[in-house]
Amino acid sequence: MQPLNKTNLADTATEAIRSEILAKRWAVGEKLPNETSLSAMLSVSRGTVREAVRVLVSQGLLETRQGSGTYVLSTTDSSRPLTMARRASLRDQFEARCALDVEGARLVAIRKTPAIIAGLRALLAERGNYEGGDPAGFIERDLAFHRAVIAASNNRAMIEIYDFFSTSIAETIAATLDKAIPEPDMQAHQAIVDAIETGSPDKADAAVRDFMAPILSALDRMLLS
Repeated sequence: MQPLNKTNLADTATEAIRSEILAKRWAVGEKLPNETSLSAMLSVSRGTVREAVRVLVSQGLLETRQGSGTYVLSTTDSSRPLTMARRASLRDQFEARCALDVEGARLVAIRKTPAIIAGLRALLAERGNYEGGDPAGFIERDLAFHRAVIAASNNRAMIEIYDFFSTSIAETIAATLDKAIPEPDMQAHQAIVDAIETGSPDKADAAVRDFMAPILSALDRMLLS
């Protein structure tokens, strides 16, 4: 590894170690050199190395074992799919979100319980309290509602996918706060819960598609303008 410049040391150290991991300098399960050795390789302090390792642990590339050291957990960059998704067009992101929301709603319609319906309606009420108010609070509560639909599907893979792309999904919600793209109103959200409550997957499917249709149409018009 090459010594680092003295700017943004923690970020640069993180990227340097990440590059070595992705290049498979160390195999999965192999122990990394200790802090002192990494510090010498990168010409940074041990504290900087410690911060870089902390970041890479949080990203699932490394793991630390108490009293043993730091080991390679994965040589695959799990952040890349999210980065690529965020580079996709807004239309593509909404289409992907629609696919997840549709299948989630279909599964919830099959697996619903009175408690699930009550929970979704409570989240909608919280969302309604923030309409026209604090944008960050509104996005948080809108996302909480849509994630709750996916969570109620009881499909662990879908829940994990939705959580993984939650940043991208939040950005699609934020995009609807721009007047050029219509934000579905409370009635459109309630229609999804009403359709789920009927127990009909097809009605739940249609409600989500009706919810998304004005957004996708607006994006199509923007592409043509």
